[in-house]
Amino acid sequence: MEMKSYEHGVPSWVDLGTADLDQAVDFYGALFGWDVPEPNPDVGGYHWAMLKGRKVAGFGPQMNPGPPYWATYISVESAAEVAATAVDNGGRTIVAPMDVLDLGHIAVLADPQGAVFSIWQPGLHKGAGLANEPGAFSWNELLTTDVAGATTFYSTVFGWEPETHGEAGSPGSYTEWKVGGRAIAGMMAKPPNMPSDVPSLWVVYFSVADTDTAVARVSDLGGRLVMGPRDIQPGRFAVVADPAGAVFNVIAVQAALTG
Repeated sequence: MEMKSYEHGVPSWVDLGTADLDQAVDFYGALFGWDVPEPNPDVGGYHWAMLKGRKVAGFGPQMNPGPPYWATYISVESAAEVAATAVDNGGRTIVAPMDVLDLGHIAVLADPQGAVFSIWQPGLHKGAGLANEPGAFSWNELLTTDVAGATTFYSTVFGWEPETHGEAGSPGSYTEWKVGGRAIAGMMAKPPNMPSDVPSLWVVYFSVADTDTAVARVSDLGGRLVMGPRDIQPGRFAVVADPAGAVFNVIAVQAALTG
């Protein structure tokens, strides 16, 4: 699905911070069919991943200790105002609002439970040019240690409307975040089988044509299966990791999740 802009509060971009950019470019290019041209020297080694001639994701040098991870970006009208609201409601600033050339304004924040996310005030770069089709991101999901606290935080900071299926915070329950009545992201309690030292976090889903084929391809390319594949209401998904350990989800969707 072609995307030209994103509403305030809607996830609009994903990127990977990794210590081995060449490995990541090779792995994801082979997995998703991305073309990754040489970066502009002005953007500090940041690579654009292209699909059908449109930007769909980014790769940058890893800035944080620990394993590499996929970051979720949420489109906002004012990065400065949203960052201030996040801090006022128990969040913290990791990277203060700043300009990225004429592309837009970025800030990196953490919610009160420690889940890290980015906000993006678009300039020339509006976000991913494709979503909800094989090779593009299709969903963003919060795994949190405090569903009630996260519900209050994100509802206040972004104006998100939660719709919870099942008893909030109980095993098997799931919250859809909505903007204007449209589902734009999800939330669930951090699964009990995840290591206790793993903090609350945002995870990224990429659409694929066939989940089992994608999982096999991940293994062939040096990655690994973390969980699944399994069937859920929107489609068939699996949790996988790239050769450097960055975890992400792949899903063959039965219907568009965002857009």
